[in-house]
Amino acid sequence: MLAITWITAGGVGQVKAATELLMVEQAGCEWCAIWNEEIGGIYHLTDEGKRAPLRRLDLFDAWPTNILIKGQVHFTPTFILLEDGTETGRIEGYPGEDFFWPMLVRLLDKNRRTKPPKEGNN
Repeated sequence: MLAITWITAGGVGQVKAATELLMVEQAGCEWCAIWNEEIGGIYHLTDEGKRAPLRRLDLFDAWPTNILIKGQVHFTPTFILLEDGTETGRIEGYPGEDFFWPMLVRLLDKNRRTKPPKEGNN
């Protein structure tokens, strides 16, 4: 598998060539609990979950040196779409499942690796 080395403020880290959805959460977060109840158990079974597997990070844990984001995380949950460890988009907060899925699909469709193929290009 391709690995890219980035030098960040935290040091040198290895980044896998992959797309992930990073969920930044914290203990006691009511909206994190609602997301876990409504979506957490099925996420990995969905097309979106296959396009961007879920990775979790506690807001107060040390930030991994192999993840580069565009700005600090202030709210939980925050969902950050990562391509090769670099942020390509985010959803701050959990707006409920009726809004979460379309917002996530929009992020995935803008991402070069998870963009669906154009119809008629077989």
